Amino acid sequence: MVNSTFPKCLCWGDDLIMIYNDAFVPILGNKHPCLGKPFLEVWAETAETIRPIAARALAGESTFVEDFVIETNRSGKLEPAYFTFCYSPIRDEHGVVRGMLDTVMETTGKVKAERMADLRNRELIHRSRNAYALISIVVNQSFRSGGSVEDIKAALQARINALVEAQDILMETDFANGSLDIVAQRSLQPFLEGVGRIELRGDPLEIGREQVTTLSLALHELATNSVKYGALSTHTGKVVVEWGLNESPGEQPHFRLSWTETGGPEVKEPTQQGFGSRIITQSLPASFGGTLTLLYAPEGLSMVLEADAPFLLQHELRAAE
Repeated sequence: MVNSTFPKCLCWGDDLIMIYNDAFVPILGNKHPCLGKPFLEVWAETAETIRPIAARALAGESTFVEDFVIETNRSGKLEPAYFTFCYSPIRDEHGVVRGMLDTVMETTGKVKAERMADLRNRELIHRSRNAYALISIVVNQSFRSGGSVEDIKAALQARINALVEAQDILMETDFANGSLDIVAQRSLQPFLEGVGRIELRGDPLEIGREQVTTLSLALHELATNSVKYGALSTHTGKVVVEWGLNESPGEQPHFRLSWTETGGPEVKEPTQQGFGSRIITQSLPASFGGTLTLLYAPEGLSMVLEADAPFLLQHELRAAE
């Protein structure tokens, strides 16, 4: 076990005293070092979840579990993590079970990637259905503006191309990270050109792939709903999208992003929550590790996303000279 490069932990005796190899250290996070400590004491925050599985191993039965989720505080805060593992009974020379061997591989990254792929696939279907309605709105707005047939044709083609561009951003597998201002511009491009009443305020800010995807989806959903029911459904309505970091000396940077609608029809809270609403209220704050407030005020919808900023891969505040 000690010479193995696969994460393993021998849990010995009634107290399941831990003896683990070097490959097991990343599994422990900031719980290391804990050699010689009881297994269920080290994993106290999830002890009641894994205790029955350990009991089966001590009863002589091996157990294999795939992508098992536990709540762990190994990073300093309680968060879910996924593991594929096997608890195997370890017997002495008389065949009596004296402990168990925990052979484990963390699969948190794999599970998140699979869920993101599923999110993208379901969103592609969802957005394809919405595309027909959105194109109809774009066509109507283009003809409402007047002008010659050629002018209307050119404007309509540009707006449809912009809509395609907004869809493409979700499918770029090599888009490892991106600047928030570019994500906002590309996600809202068809609405910026088609309506022209969305104001973007914020400095370039680098965010990761998960944030790029969920933010793109959320902004598109907010804009689509605004065109259908909110400020962008009228000639006088306006949307302001604003983001930034609050950085104080000695304090962790705090991120804030807001969507504010004004000048539209009176807002009423929807009676049902669809897939788009779940993208905004669940997926978006989860990807940023933050909180989201959605207010259906009569004068206009407002959304505020707030989070501590360890999610940022890097950020640059590029001031105009």
